[in-house]
Amino acid sequence: MLAELLRDLFSIEARNVVINHDQYSLNSINGFFKTADGAFFFKFHQEEGEEAMSGEYYRADILARAGLPVDQPLLMSVLPGEQILVYHRRTDPRFSDVLRALDLKDDPAARKRAVEAERRLSEAVLKVYLDTLHPVSAGEVAAEPIHRLFYERLIDPPTGAYPGGRMASFYVGKDFSLPGLMLNWEAFSRCRFLVNGIEYRDSIGTLFDAAHERLSPLRLADAGGVTAHGDAHNANVWYEDRDGEASLSFFDPAFAGENVPTLLAEVKTTFHNILAHPLWLYDPAMATEQYEASVVLDGDLLRVTTDFELSPVRRALLDVKAEALWRPLLAELKARGMLPADWRRVIRLGLFLCPTLVMNLRAGAASHNPVSSLIGFSIAVAAGSEPVAGKDDISSFLDLIDPDRD
Repeated sequence: MLAELLRDLFSIEARNVVINHDQYSLNSINGFFKTADGAFFFKFHQEEGEEAMSGEYYRADILARAGLPVDQPLLMSVLPGEQILVYHRRTDPRFSDVLRALDLKDDPAARKRAVEAERRLSEAVLKVYLDTLHPVSAGEVAAEPIHRLFYERLIDPPTGAYPGGRMASFYVGKDFSLPGLMLNWEAFSRCRFLVNGIEYRDSIGTLFDAAHERLSPLRLADAGGVTAHGDAHNANVWYEDRDGEASLSFFDPAFAGENVPTLLAEVKTTFHNILAHPLWLYDPAMATEQYEASVVLDGDLLRVTTDFELSPVRRALLDVKAEALWRPLLAELKARGMLPADWRRVIRLGLFLCPTLVMNLRAGAASHNPVSSLIGFSIAVAAGSEPVAGKDDISSFLDLIDPDRD
C-alpha cells in the first residue's frame, strides 16, 4: 500500500519497502525504501479528524530560514490522510535512541556528550525564539497547527464540543484499572493525587477543564508568538556524533509555524524528552520490570507510592532546558511586558496534556498495564498541578525558570 501511495504521490517506484517497529511513532509510521536513485527514509503521519483541523503542515522551510538545524525533506505531501515526508536515508541514530540507551545503562562520557549537544541545540533554539518573538493576534495564533497537539485533542473539531476528541474517546465514561483498584471516569476524574508524600491540588477532571479554558487558541496570544518546530520530541531529532562531539538537528516539522504561542513552543520538547522517560510511556511492559507502583483510595485522594525517578541523563537535560532556554526566554518576555501572570499555569497545563492525550494511558486500552498507567497519570498530575505543600522535580524546575527569582 505504501509503495502504491509513493507511486501515486511522487511518481517513484519504491522497492524493498520496510516499516519500522517504532515505539515512539504514536501517530505515524516510518521506514525505508529504495529506488534506482538510492536509499530513502519516510515518515507517514495521520491524525484523527485531519480534514476538519486548522493550519498548514510540514513547513520545514520556516525553520531553515530562521537558522535552525533542520533536515529538509526531498519529497512531501500535506494532503489530509496522505501526509508523508521522504528523506535521504541516514545512518545516524535519533536522539531518542541515544537517550534510551543511557536510561538503561548510564555512561558518564556518553551522557556528557548528549547533554552538551542538547545545550547547543537549546541555545540555538533560544536565539531563534528571541529573534522572532513578536506580538500576535488571536487569529494568527489560532491558525497555527500546534493546537492539534493540545486544544484540538480536547474537543470535537467540527463542532467544538467539549469533552471531545481524544479526551472523550480515551477517558470519558471509561473504567480505570490501577493496581488493586478499579474506578469509573466519574470517580477517577474527581480524585486528587498524593504521590510519594506530595499532595497535589488539582484533580484529573479539574486539569482537563482548566486546559480547555486556558489553552484555547484564542487565549494564547498574550505571550506573543515565535518561530518554532512545536513537536521536537527526540524521535524527531537526529544525533550526529563526529570526533567525540555530538550535534542535533530536527526533522518532521509537521507543526512548525511562525506565530506559535511562545509558552507552548517548548512544552512538547520539555515533557517528552525529559519527563516521559524512561520506559513508562513508550514501553509499559518494561516499566513494570523496572519500577513498582501501588495505590490506596482514601476518599477522593489516591495515595500513590512509586520508585520511579528521572534517570541521570534526564535530570541533566531538565537542568539544561531550564538554564539554556526557559529561564532566559521568560526573562525576555517579562522585560517586554509580555509575560502573563499565570505563565506557570499555562506551562503546567500544556505539560499535563502531553502524556494524557498523546496516547491512551488507561490500562488495557492499548499497551498500558495498571502499574504503567498509575505512573503515567501520577506524572501527568505532578506536571499539571501545583503541590499543596513541598516541592517536587517540576515545581523546582518552574522555580528555577521564574524570572522573579534570584
